[in-house]
Amino acid sequence: MKTIDLIYRTVFAELAQRSLHGQFQADFPLEGRFVTVPVKGKDYWYFDLPTPDGDKRRYVGPHSDDAITARVMAHKALKDDIRGRRRMVGTLRRSAGLAGPDAFAGDITKALADAGLFRLRAVLIGSDAFGAYAGHLGVRLPSSAMQTWDADFAQDFAISAGVADSLPPVLNLLQTIDPGFRPIPHQADQAKVISFQNGKGYRVEFLTSNRGSDDYTGKPSPMPALGGASAENLRFLDYLIYEPVRTVLLHREGVNVLVPAPERYAIHKLIVASRRSTDALGRAKRDKDLQQAALLSEALALTRQSDLLAEAYQEAWDRGASWREAINAGIAMMPGNGRTALAAALGIEAGDLGASL
Repeated sequence: MKTIDLIYRTVFAELAQRSLHGQFQADFPLEGRFVTVPVKGKDYWYFDLPTPDGDKRRYVGPHSDDAITARVMAHKALKDDIRGRRRMVGTLRRSAGLAGPDAFAGDITKALADAGLFRLRAVLIGSDAFGAYAGHLGVRLPSSAMQTWDADFAQDFAISAGVADSLPPVLNLLQTIDPGFRPIPHQADQAKVISFQNGKGYRVEFLTSNRGSDDYTGKPSPMPALGGASAENLRFLDYLIYEPVRTVLLHREGVNVLVPAPERYAIHKLIVASRRSTDALGRAKRDKDLQQAALLSEALALTRQSDLLAEAYQEAWDRGASWREAINAGIAMMPGNGRTALAAALGIEAGDLGASL
């Protein structure tokens, strides 16, 4: 694994900054105004846009997010440069060798981003998120580890219920990309939809954490902010999407997204790998999980962020016996480069991985 040149790391950072500027300007026209709303003892930014029927209020984000607050303060000075951003994306893909999502996946994510999905604190997860770590970390990651035929998005239930804002109907958004998208009713509750699929089998799915109880597992939760979509409750997901990071997908003029912190993604993939089914599809997904966990562990070591990996590991390890069992099972299957990097981050020998710390 190699890092990319400093000049391209600088270009990527500039692109990420400018893509966020552009998305912010599109979300919040100059004729509107930002207001502070206290919710449960914390302050949040909202945006009031005048309409013939009165102000329409949109959720912006917490005051504590310095990047958002800075853009609120500089809102009238923001200017977008789509052509310049497209040139930057082209340079990063051609000259720096960084991969972007396939065009269809990129268009899906862009449509949802433009509609406000990431403004509403949803998080891109899965292999499309993994692909975004190359530029974020400044390393080259193999494109074989990014291949997927679905798009997964997660949102914390409390955020979805609390923002008092919502996407337009998700099905309508997806059908602007492919009219063949249709809703897939959940097996446990036919009235709720957590996923959408087109005629070629491409699937868009929404997920949320199980809110601390296995009682929610296997059942869909209504998500008020997701434009009529519900979400599948998954164990371990709260760990994955806690404190996500901003980055940009190298698609069109750049798509500003939230993705899990890379160290959490790596540890979560170890856990998920241990729980895959043993059929052919399950084994293929497990192998990709382990490859991604190993590559990110190695990338974090290469970029001198092993301390973050160690902290993420320790947090998961301390969550209880079932977490430790899943981590150990994942480690046992982990490729050697990943085991070496993870052990080094923890300050132990590879053979001691999985022991109590």
